This record gives sequence, structure tokens and C-alpha cells, in this order.
Amino acid sequence: MGTLSAHLTQSSSVSLHHSSDEEGGAQREELNFEALDTEEEAGPVCDIRGWERRCLHGNRRRCAWLGVYGAATFTAAFLLAYAVFSGRAHCSPEGGLGEESKQPGGGANRPADGGAELYLGELRDMMRRQLQEEDLHSSVSRVSRAAHPPGSSEGTALASEILRRFRKLPMDHTWTESLYATLQFPDRTQRSSLQLVDPAGQILEQIPLNPIDYCPYSAAGNYTGGVVYANYGRPEDFNWLRSVGVSAASSVVVMRVGGGVSYAEKVWLAERNGAGGVLIYPDPADLPQDPRRLGLNAHTAVSEHVHLGSGDPFTPGFPSFNHSKFPPIPSSGLPLIPALPITATVAAKLLSQLSGPACPPSWRGRLPYVRCVLGPEFSSRRKVQMSVHNLMTPVLLNNIFSSLEGRVEPDQYIILGAQRDSLGPGAVKSGVGTAILLELARTFSAMVKNGFSPRRSLLFVSWDAGDFGNVGATEWLESYLSMLHLKAVAYFSLDQAIMGDDNLSAHTSPLLVDLLDAAIKQVEHPKHAGQTIYSQAERDGGSWRIMKPLYLNSGAYSFTAFAGVPAMELRFTKERAYPFLNTPLDTVPRLQEVLGGRLGVTGRKLGELVGEMVLRLVHDHILPLRITSYAQTVLQFSAHLNKHSAELQARGVSPQWLFSARGDYSRAAETLQRAIDNSDLHDPTTARLYNTRIMKVEYYFLSQYVSAMETPFRHVIHGRGNHTLSALTEHLTLLTSDPGRFDEGRFRRQLALFTWTLQGAELRLPLVHRLVNQQPSLVPEGQTSSDPAHQQDQLRSSEFWTQLGGSS
Repeated sequence: MGTLSAHLTQSSSVSLHHSSDEEGGAQREELNFEALDTEEEAGPVCDIRGWERRCLHGNRRRCAWLGVYGAATFTAAFLLAYAVFSGRAHCSPEGGLGEESKQPGGGANRPADGGAELYLGELRDMMRRQLQEEDLHSSVSRVSRAAHPPGSSEGTALASEILRRFRKLPMDHTWTESLYATLQFPDRTQRSSLQLVDPAGQILEQIPLNPIDYCPYSAAGNYTGGVVYANYGRPEDFNWLRSVGVSAASSVVVMRVGGGVSYAEKVWLAERNGAGGVLIYPDPADLPQDPRRLGLNAHTAVSEHVHLGSGDPFTPGFPSFNHSKFPPIPSSGLPLIPALPITATVAAKLLSQLSGPACPPSWRGRLPYVRCVLGPEFSSRRKVQMSVHNLMTPVLLNNIFSSLEGRVEPDQYIILGAQRDSLGPGAVKSGVGTAILLELARTFSAMVKNGFSPRRSLLFVSWDAGDFGNVGATEWLESYLSMLHLKAVAYFSLDQAIMGDDNLSAHTSPLLVDLLDAAIKQVEHPKHAGQTIYSQAERDGGSWRIMKPLYLNSGAYSFTAFAGVPAMELRFTKERAYPFLNTPLDTVPRLQEVLGGRLGVTGRKLGELVGEMVLRLVHDHILPLRITSYAQTVLQFSAHLNKHSAELQARGVSPQWLFSARGDYSRAAETLQRAIDNSDLHDPTTARLYNTRIMKVEYYFLSQYVSAMETPFRHVIHGRGNHTLSALTEHLTLLTSDPGRFDEGRFRRQLALFTWTLQGAELRLPLVHRLVNQQPSLVPEGQTSSDPAHQQDQLRSSEFWTQLGGSS
């Protein structure tokens, strides 16, 4: 892109220079003509000098006319060329949505390398012309015709169809990768059950359950006990129960769906608090169940897996192999207690019979005829007996891949993926994501066919077994973990992308925030014509509300927290929650009713938004990722830690090491960013060097001090475990909330694990600065930079280079 742009600039300047010379020459010759004409009017001269002058006059006249003709021709050609090339310059977005944003190092107004003289504005317009609403709607309808769990005939047929559709496109490569994974399904010979029993264990009432409702990876077995109501089952909910003297130990805990806590986290917390079983229900306060409006009926349960992790729970941290040759190793995230989803009707039957302390006002749901109390006793001295009968089964999974090869950096991939399977029809669960994936693959392949030449490669993936904890995606990550940080630029999850059309949310790595911020200023809101997503968000309280942290059940979570790849999951939602997710009612007609028949329009806008970010990533010379983002995150924690500095020092714990590591990392990241901003980004070697380092920034935040098998989510910001910033923050709050529970030894270890990882990230970033300094320096020879931080970074880089043996 840079070479071609420089060539055009040089040609334009030369043309302008020549044009000026020609015009000057024409003026001089016209003046000579006037002088000669004047002399002729004085009369003929019959001498040799006069004859010579007349001959010279004739030759000059002919040369002058030739000069005038040449100048006119050249001027016309130049104006024509100018008109043509100016048309290739800045292209404003469709619909007058705002000017094209200028990003550092983005090269938004330069043509792409690889022979394609196309600008970002032209590529954007081309993409918008290619995206089809009709294809999106028909694909969602096809995917969600019926339940299609992994290993079923419906699931296998759908996989074959997706593969066939990829192969029909002009892609560079299309293939499948198969593996066996252990999944859990209900036992067909023995159903799970729920009963009310008397103190002697005699069954008093059989409570009906739907046999298809279950929690994958629940522990199998029976449990009998009292009932404790724990609201959403969050840590603060269990803490409040303890504060009022209600224990969850030896009881069946009843919890509501939602509260920002996954089923797996609810069950894990209940188990930690001594519970013997878990029942989870949808409360009308959280999921609409008004029969006069669109919502669940009171006899529908919500199913979700309860493995506190992702991937095959019997091969944690490493890819699935043939289980007959390699004995399974159970994940520490598998629950040891049984769990069942129940309906609002069943929950009301149980909770209406409880006695005990009253609930706090914020815990009161909208179950009819229920006086909210905590338990654990029934007023009639009854108990609940639950039985769970699920079977572990090895299932053949198929991940389907299709790629477009980059022309400049083909070994760097932007990955787009979507879950294909669903335990129910799954219009939102798998249909929407699969449809957008196929439509983006068709769109980008058509763009390549029409002249687009991406710098980097695009990889489109249809994942299997997403309903069981993103098993297909995680097993693939485990297979290529050692090289992903060198190959994967970013991942975009399309799962559950359309649950409404009011608000956009983006669960994302901070490295992708600038990319998203630029994209929402270019894409029209699906519900507000003429308004960008950004402008509508600003009206609704601020675009910052769009950005949210990654969460455990997200399709993007494992890419960042496990593999160290920047990832994002986008979603349009309604003000009211979409009530049908993870139920048999998640169908296209209901989704269309929620959207007012605008499924195609909303899907197209979501595809356009993802496509906008993908275009930047495959077009720009330097990857547009915010490499200084984590410095701000750690700075905020440092300020929080500093408030407790006196208390920590009184215990002999100094946070100074962390403060120092934070400062070192911030300076290293800023130094790298300045080096990028001040470099010749059109030099392929320099751009390649910087892009390689940018791709590793997320990876540097994976802790090297914990085991991937025991603690798979090693990311210190987004992960789970004692090594993370969240665990450190939670423990720190005990200094004021409950000093007796503050464990000084544990806190020292947590502080050390986090600081070592941060220091390691800082160690690696300056290396690229040292290498790039071999290029011509911005500081004149014989002088040194007056910036103390710059000097310190140079010294530190030299020391670190020596400590690491001169290698990265």
C-alpha cells in the first residue's frame, strides 16, 4: 500500500512540475511571436540577416504551435488523471453517517498492498453492497428447524450442510477437524426426579419434571435435605446468608437464573458453602412470564451446563485424544453435587412452604403466592429429595474451517467463529451466529473475487459442542496453544449475537476497544435510521456502556483467558431480557416477534459491525490494537491498593514491588507505542516486527506460574484463580470487611504471582524497542534523549537482554 501511494504522490508532483514548465514556455514563445509580428509590420527587409530572421521566425512559429498543442494535451491528460485518482481518495460512509476516522498507523486513506488499489472507504462500500438480509433470515431458519445436539443425526446433517456451503464459496481452503470428547446426556432408561418426603423418607408428593431439562455435567446421584433460598447464588448472597445465621450446609439450595452468574458458578459456590444439591429456576422478575406479553410460560425450565470451565472436562488443559489409549483426568471444575433446572411453578411450590428468616427486599422475586423466606425448614417438616441420572458419553465432534489467504502476511489470522449445535431449536443460541458467519464468509470471498486483496488471512469456523462449554473451540485452542500467539491476531465470537435490537453490548479484551470505538461510528443503528450506533449510545447515556468484560460462558472467553488471544463477543439486546435462551422455545417465530420482524435488518447491521473491524485488521499496515490498555487497568488497581498501604505495611507486606512493576510496564508500553508512531510503517520488515510484538501483548498476561491443567484460565486480568487481579482485589477487601479472614500468607503469594506476570510482560515489551533502535534513530547522532524514562527503558532493555541470553 505504501509503495503504491508513494509512487502516485511522486507522479503527481512530477506532472505538476512539468505542467508549470510547459506553461512558462508557452508564455515565452507567445511573447516572441508578438515581437516578430511587430517587426514584419515595418516592411520587408531584403538582406541576408532579414532572410535568416524570417526563416528563424517560421521555425519558431511552428515550434511555438507545437509547444502550445503539447501543453494543452498534457494539461487535459493531467486533469483527467487527477479526476480519476481523486475519486479513489476519501470515501464517506453510506448514508452520511460521518467521516472516515483516522487511526494512528491505520493507513485508512492509502491503497492496500498486494496489487489491489482499493481504499478502506471503497472496501466498506463493497462490503455493504454484498451483505444480504434475505440470506441471513433463511440461514437462521434452516439451522433452527429442530434440536441439533452434538452427535445427533440432525447435528451431523447440519454439519454436512455447513461444509457444503463453505465449499461452494470461492475460498482458498476448506476442511474439517474431528475429535472425540466426553459429553453428558440424560439417561434414557432412568429419569431424574424430584419428590417431597416425610422425615422417615417416605415419598409424599412426586413433582413432575420435563425429561429433556437437565444440567450437563451435573454430578449423578441422590440427595435429601431441607431447602435454602439463596437469591442468584452470588458470593455476596451466600455471605449475607451467613451473616443472618442461615447455613446452606446439608441443604438443597434454590437459586434464580441470572444475576450475572453462570450455572457453573452458582453450583460451585453452593458446593463450597456445603450444599448437597442445587435447583435453579427462572423468576418472572428476571425473565418475562406474563401470558399477555411475549415471554416464558410458568412450566418452562432453563437448561445450562455446570462445568466450571470450558472444553472436554476429562482432558483439562490438553486436547482430547482417543480415550481408550489415554485415561481421562477429571477437571477440578466438575461439580460433586447434583443440579437440576426447574420451572417457576415448581419453585413456587417449594418456596411457598418454607419457614425461617425473611428475605431482604432485593431478593423478592415475582413468584405468585410466595412469601419470601430463607429456610431451611419446611413448615410441615417435609424435605426435598432429588435424583439426577445423567450419563457420560464419548461423542465425535466436527469443527469446520474455511479460510481466505492474506497476500502480505498470510500467517497472521483474524478468526471469526460461531457455535453450530443446540440442545433445543436454538434460533439465538446457534442459528443467528451461524447465519452471520456464513454471510460474512460469502461477503468477504465475493470481495476478494472482485479485487480485494487482504494483507492478512481470514479464518471462518463453525464450532461443535458449544452448549457443553465451548468444547469444540477449546479443544482446538488446546491443540494449537503453543503457536496461537504467533498466528492469531484476534477472535470474534458471533454466538447469541441477536437477542434484540435496542442496545449493543461488547464483551471484549481491552486491546480491541479502539477498534470497536471506530467501528460503531461507521455503522447505522438497526432501529434508528440515520443514526450511528455510537450516536445512539451517546444519547442513551454514553458509548462507554457498550464495553463490558469477558465472562465465563462467552464464546470469546477461552480465546483470551486460556490462549492469550484478544477476543470479542458482540450482541444486540432488548431492554427486556430475551426469555427463551436455553429453552425449547428458542425459535425463529418467537425471535422475529421480539424483533418486530426485523431479524434480517438487525443481523445485517451486526455483520456490518464485525466486518468493519475485520476490514481494519486485514487492511492496516500496523494492527490497530491498544497496547497500552492494560497499563490503565493495573493503574486503577494500584490506586485501590495504595489506600490499604498502611494496613499492609503494618502486617509486613509492602506493595512497592507491584507499584514498580506497574510503572515499568506502563513506560514500556508507551515507549513501544511511540516507537510505532515514529517509524516508517510502510517498511515491511519494520511493520512485521511491530505486528509480531503487538500480537503477543495479550499472551504476556498469561501467568507462567500456574499449571494449565489445574488452572486453565491463566490470564491475570480475565482468568480465574488465586493468580488473578480479581482474586487479589477480593482478598484485599477483607482487610476492612472481615480482617479475621485475611490470610497474610495467601495474600503474599497472590501478590507475587500477579507481580511476576506483570514484570514478565514488561521484560518482553522493550526488546522490540531495542531491536527497532537499530533503524535510524530520531535522536541526532552523538546526542542522547533527555527523557529519563526513555534512558531508563534503554538501560533496562540492555540488562534484560543480557539476563535472557540475548533472545526473546
